[in-house]
Amino acid sequence: MKFLFDFFPVLAFFISYKWAGANAELAQSYINAHLSGLLSGGSITPEQSPVIVATIFGILATMVQIAYLKLRGRKVEFLMWVSLFMFVFFGGLTIYFHNDDFIKWKLTVVYWCFGLSLLIGQFVFKKNLMRKSMEQIVQLPEEVWVRLNLAWMLFFLAMGLINLFVAFVLFKGDTSAWVSFKAFGATGIMFVFILGQTFYLSKHMKDQV
Repeated sequence: MKFLFDFFPVLAFFISYKWAGANAELAQSYINAHLSGLLSGGSITPEQSPVIVATIFGILATMVQIAYLKLRGRKVEFLMWVSLFMFVFFGGLTIYFHNDDFIKWKLTVVYWCFGLSLLIGQFVFKKNLMRKSMEQIVQLPEEVWVRLNLAWMLFFLAMGLINLFVAFVLFKGDTSAWVSFKAFGATGIMFVFILGQTFYLSKHMKDQV
């Protein structure tokens, strides 16, 4: 359930992009009529409308996530606030300049912020953030917590680089393909990583029984 909750903004971005791509002139007309004040030059072309629509829905979906948690009296994790800030910042640049390079960079910057937070926590504040977030669920030897934290640091670094490669090399000029990667490729890679991590941790949990 948490995975689906976390996936909500990505799904909203993907669906709204595909809808706007199939209805580009309608999306362009609405944006130019109602959001011209947010656009450099006051208008966009039909080809630019899908990423603008998707960015707007992605930002709104992230806001809805946070609002839901607040209304339920649950804690909003710091990294979720970071994600929202990055979405608003890079999304705002995407909308204003109607340039999808900004929103493509957003994903990499978010990954690297996550990795940097783990790095700073470990080596500056001497706190293992992975342990802090998971120790109420599972008990592990100290050396395993250190490896787990390092693994996630390297994973976020790698994902940031992979996103740049996909966005600006593999699918350069093909935003639709990048959107599909963002929704399913990056999510699939993370799922496989988490699955492998689960198998690794299960071995050490058994050793403690």
